[in-house]
Amino acid sequence: MPANVLRIALPLPLPRLFDYLAPGGGQASPTDVGRRVRVPFGPRELVGVVAAAGPVGGDAPALREALAWLDPEPLVHGELLASCQWLARYLHAPLGEVLATALPASLRRGEPLPDTATWGRALTAAGAAAIDGLRAGGRPRRLAEALRDGPLAEDLLDDAIDGWRTAARSLEERGLVERVVVDGPGSSAAVQPGPMPTVEQAAALEALRAAAGFAPVLLEGITGSGKTEVYLQAIAERCLAHGRQALVLVPEIGLTPQMLARFRTRLGVPVHALHSGLNDGERARAWAAAWRGEAQVVVGTRSAVFAPLPNAGLIVVDEEHDGSYKQQDGIRYHARDVALVRGKALDVPVLLGSATPSLETLHNARAGRHAHLRLRTRAGEAKPPRVRVLDVRKRPLQAGLSEELLAAIRTALDGGGQVLVFKNRRGYAPVLLCHDCGWSAACPRCSAPERAVPMTVHAGGRRLQCHHCGSRRPVPMACPDCAGLALQPQGVGTERIEELLAARFGDVPVLRIDSASTRRRDGLARELAKLDDGPGILVGTQMLAKGHDLPKLVLVCVVGIDEGLLSADFRASEKLAQLLVQVSGRAGRAERPGEVLLQTHHPGHPLLEVLVHGGYRAFADAELGQREAAAFPPFAHMAMLRAEAQKTGLPDAFLQAAAAAFSQARDALPAAQSQALLIAGPVPAPMPRRAGMHRAQLLLSSPGRRALHLVLDAVVARLHTLPEARRVRWSLDVDPIDLY
Repeated sequence: MPANVLRIALPLPLPRLFDYLAPGGGQASPTDVGRRVRVPFGPRELVGVVAAAGPVGGDAPALREALAWLDPEPLVHGELLASCQWLARYLHAPLGEVLATALPASLRRGEPLPDTATWGRALTAAGAAAIDGLRAGGRPRRLAEALRDGPLAEDLLDDAIDGWRTAARSLEERGLVERVVVDGPGSSAAVQPGPMPTVEQAAALEALRAAAGFAPVLLEGITGSGKTEVYLQAIAERCLAHGRQALVLVPEIGLTPQMLARFRTRLGVPVHALHSGLNDGERARAWAAAWRGEAQVVVGTRSAVFAPLPNAGLIVVDEEHDGSYKQQDGIRYHARDVALVRGKALDVPVLLGSATPSLETLHNARAGRHAHLRLRTRAGEAKPPRVRVLDVRKRPLQAGLSEELLAAIRTALDGGGQVLVFKNRRGYAPVLLCHDCGWSAACPRCSAPERAVPMTVHAGGRRLQCHHCGSRRPVPMACPDCAGLALQPQGVGTERIEELLAARFGDVPVLRIDSASTRRRDGLARELAKLDDGPGILVGTQMLAKGHDLPKLVLVCVVGIDEGLLSADFRASEKLAQLLVQVSGRAGRAERPGEVLLQTHHPGHPLLEVLVHGGYRAFADAELGQREAAAFPPFAHMAMLRAEAQKTGLPDAFLQAAAAAFSQARDALPAAQSQALLIAGPVPAPMPRRAGMHRAQLLLSSPGRRALHLVLDAVVARLHTLPEARRVRWSLDVDPIDLY
């Protein structure tokens, strides 16, 4: 029996490590921890990460030999490995799956760490001779002219020529352009100076300068107050001036190009993007550049929180309240919380920016666990928009819009301004209804006897699509129940509003911004570019509420907010308040004053009253009081156990067995902790059937985090061994943000 073995974390949903001999008969060593290795696993081969190496204890069984090392040195080591190990413990998730989540897809597959040279394009000799023969004004001609004076890096081409990659492929096929390694950074070294900091920005920067080591900081600033300027100057001072790295998280892929362009212009260094909109190779190269310490600034979405930072200086989480930072499947981590853990381990400040901080973060700031910096005024000459509530009760509506709102749009357009009509429901209409018999189109994979799930009407009434499972089908020619021809779309989505506005305001462009219209790479930037500086209308969903700078926007019309006012989710009011404040903040961000119209059938609703007259701070004060009285987060800590199966009854059977195990573990706690820990369920999920799977859930809640995790520690590993577990698909969500 060998003296040492490798303990390997494999990407499997099993809470254990797997023992193997070192490849080629070599000796396992603690210096191997963090290296990737390929191993046999049954008939398959898997790529894992060495989590430990040491002697075999007791009578160990015969072990298989690993097939090959994939790295000459540890790939995941030091702080990043320790943070992944912490995350696995906190989420009670297998370490192998956490490590797989932290690595780009190509590295998970076992591909080598990629080259991080700066690549660009150059004209060939044939290309230099052929420039004048290319079509004037076309992208190939523009690209060739840009390369006339020498090679340019890809980052510079991204900033200079829209859609240059398609043109480059065309020219490469003809031998006119080639891909080459270029010298120096991929961005211009010329730094454009920023504006002078306002008094509040200067105070925030001074507080950041005084921060030594780990310091969680909430930067609460109203929309347009210049939070990004604070980020830029803090990065320049804390990181670039000292050769250290900065990680900036943003909530949406659509924000990344805008943020990248601004950062490259202001900082004068290569800014690396890391998000799911990139291909596998691009993501791996950005990750590798961060791993080698070459990437001084990394900007990315949720998964970028796992970027290696060997020379860390600052972590920024922009729009920290945004729900997209929470992973809703697989390893259900929250990127904001992981950023705080990594910041503590790296001993660097973590800056959490938002105009509408999450109640958890606001509570931490008020309790003194986070420093609290505030920006109360807009930068420059911009003033906060005027907010009006439109009562549309008993008023005629066209595609959900009142005549008063349409008149306000006309006035704004005639003044040369741009308008945003916000409706947080994509598609043409949410329901297709038979006016003769009452039949409605329901999703066969998501509907249950007790609850029909309607399919959304898309493509101007020609297609039905379920927004939960993605199933599609054409709109029937006649009613399937009564054969009548009175099928009518009911309700309003962004497509229907776009149709009405395009017909009503044919003299200006009307652009729809939602996940369907921005599906292509850089789709959001492309759509916004069509609007240019002239008058026009944007019809959009919550994508447009997240940090976009639209200087010509003078009017924001918010329609269809009533659904959020009546939701049963305890977080619904917080989400709606944040959404309303964020989307309202898009108006009047330049020299022209802005106006916000909130159209509703509930003008006297307390949430609207508080927001309009007291702002987000007054809402947060009231909501925190209600959360404390109800023992909801942030005054309680929760874990949600979910189960689903194709056969009804199986999720309940598994969750009942789990509830019994949790109850037994709770009874072993001290009396005070045991009495305070609540086990609720099993109960059907709010959406009891989805994609053909029956769903149920079990909620654990405790005022103290320690008691909750003691129970989870005692039970979660046992859940894998329950006979009922083999018949369902189950997941554990620690600190859930949605109880659906």
